[in-house]
Amino acid sequence: MSGQSGSQPVRPAYVATPYGQVRYWRAGEGRPVVVLPGLILGAGVRARQWADALAGHMVISFELPGIGGSEFAGTGAGDAVAEAASVLAAAWRRLGLGNAPIVAFDLTAPIASALARELGGEPAAVLAIDQARARAWAARNWRAPDLAPRGDGCHLTALWARLRDAHVLIADNPILPARDGEPLPSPRDLDETVVAAASSPRRFETLWNAAIAAMAGSTASGAAGIESIEAAALAQRLEAVPAQMVPVAMPVDAARPETRTQDTIWCDYVDIAHGRVHLRRAGQAGGRPLLMFQSAPGSTAPLAEIIAGLAPGRDVVAPDFLGNGRSDKPAYTRTDVAALARDGLAVAEALGFEEFDVWGTHTGACVALELAILAPERVGRAVLEAPPLLPPSFTEDILANYLPPLRPDRWGLHLQQAWNMRRDMFLFWPWYADRRDAVRNLGVPDAQFLHDWTVGLLSSGETYDRSYRSAFEYDTQARLPLLKRPAMICAGPADMLVEGLEVARRISPEGTVITPLPATIWYPRQSPEGVARTLAAYDAFLKGEYSA
Repeated sequence: MSGQSGSQPVRPAYVATPYGQVRYWRAGEGRPVVVLPGLILGAGVRARQWADALAGHMVISFELPGIGGSEFAGTGAGDAVAEAASVLAAAWRRLGLGNAPIVAFDLTAPIASALARELGGEPAAVLAIDQARARAWAARNWRAPDLAPRGDGCHLTALWARLRDAHVLIADNPILPARDGEPLPSPRDLDETVVAAASSPRRFETLWNAAIAAMAGSTASGAAGIESIEAAALAQRLEAVPAQMVPVAMPVDAARPETRTQDTIWCDYVDIAHGRVHLRRAGQAGGRPLLMFQSAPGSTAPLAEIIAGLAPGRDVVAPDFLGNGRSDKPAYTRTDVAALARDGLAVAEALGFEEFDVWGTHTGACVALELAILAPERVGRAVLEAPPLLPPSFTEDILANYLPPLRPDRWGLHLQQAWNMRRDMFLFWPWYADRRDAVRNLGVPDAQFLHDWTVGLLSSGETYDRSYRSAFEYDTQARLPLLKRPAMICAGPADMLVEGLEVARRISPEGTVITPLPATIWYPRQSPEGVARTLAAYDAFLKGEYSA
């Protein structure tokens, strides 16, 4: 069965639990079937794989706690299998899945068994696929490699190799390739799986090892209460499940945490004409809306400290650009800043924001500027952090060299390409100019920081460059004088675009605040005092209270 998209649309969504949000992938309508996707294919890949084969069902494919978009804050339930079951049980109840059957793949059979116990035996059936292979892995104690982030990025290569070998090699004779089994995953499907696992690699390592131990200690069927079946028999077996519940009406606002503080960041999706947009949110409903726009090419995740810091008294929404992070790939074929600005306005309209402020950094500063020009009647105040104001000759060189293709490779070679691109961005400006006269004084970030930035880049995939390219193609110097809203243009001292402040002083409309600030908060090694003063400056300007 192919992992490619079929006729049934597959859409990600979130559900809040007391232990953090859980992301799931939903396809189809009808009687619900809950899929635990296993540990060797991502939840989105599994959902696409089964969406058409299980027509007439609503397929709900959960990302396990700590994997992909699912958070994990600990439950106190004991080992990793029991903890995962507790989180998924909370998500199950919030979604009202009742007695839906569970289908578990490979190493998630023990989690399915524990989940059924957590639910008091409510699921109508607990089915497991690919158990012979999982039991063979357990019999030889095939534990996960050490996936702690390393400064050279090789932990990502180890993760890729582990997951590819799980598909390619005979489980109980791993020197030979397997002739039988489902088709091998495409590089894109394997890439999606690795990026989800790499969201928290040590958590993935823990889950893998706990599942191996549980499989080794369970009954010959693979896990207590599990019925092992072949993949080809799944659709027919589900039709025979008795007393299956009626179709589920998914609850409204299931993603919003029931208990949170103003600075709690939570995730959601919103649909606009060009795709499904991923959001990070904080603050209070009814507060002054603030749209925050990211630096390309990753996601809004690096802005977390700013999102939380500006949340009190506001309704903060930070969308990943279409083509970046966890948002859809855009329906349009060419991305430019005007398109990203229109998408931002569409997000505001979908959320019911009549008037709002904007904050953007780098690429996001261009988008915030263009949105303020596009809809001045909707935008109140704008903070533009380090908009690109570069000489044309430099921009030409950037467009020619800064954005090489980043395509999933069967051996995972693109992982090292992404890692070293990200690493060199802290060493040289521009990153590809590895010369003494191009060095930066930022220092190499620690391995965890680099890991998070690289996974953010990888999450954007082959479209990572679209928003990035649009910022360098955008004529900021021609557009900035058209701004008619109150604006602050600023940059921290370590920002490679800080020299643009001098250009901004010459061309900005009268009344624009142009000022250096003590920190670029989303950079590594920023001083706590500088971060606090920078946040205070943003907050004061957005309130109309700023004085230099």
